[in-house]
Amino acid sequence: MDAIAEFLACRRIGVAGASKDPEKYGNRVLVDLLAHGYEAIPINPRESAIEGQTCVATVEQLPDGVEALSIITPPKVTEQIVESAARKGIRRLWMQPGAESEAAIRRAGELGLTLIAGGPCVLVALRTRPRG
Repeated sequence: MDAIAEFLACRRIGVAGASKDPEKYGNRVLVDLLAHGYEAIPINPRESAIEGQTCVATVEQLPDGVEALSIITPPKVTEQIVESAARKGIRRLWMQPGAESEAAIRRAGELGLTLIAGGPCVLVALRTRPRG
């Protein structure tokens, strides 16, 4: 199974960088995951809920059983999120275009995490799969 199929086979996905702003990718990714039947948990330290979903402030606050993490954050924040995901036991990461940094990609590899980076956005991948 390729990394994208493996990621999309997960049912509980954290969304780091989730946003209330419908024009932002952090909102569009969350909305699309929910529309495709995923349990998507928004991560945003400044919000209590987004799109009717209770927000957590950090990756560490995600409920147990979250299997994957979509990352839509500035590259410096992404580097911290990689470390947090490894500590939380989340092994599958998808750095959305613009969230990547060489340091974050390298560190994910050092930690043995399954990583999607430098490729398509999760929004594109979801369009090729049936809804939920």
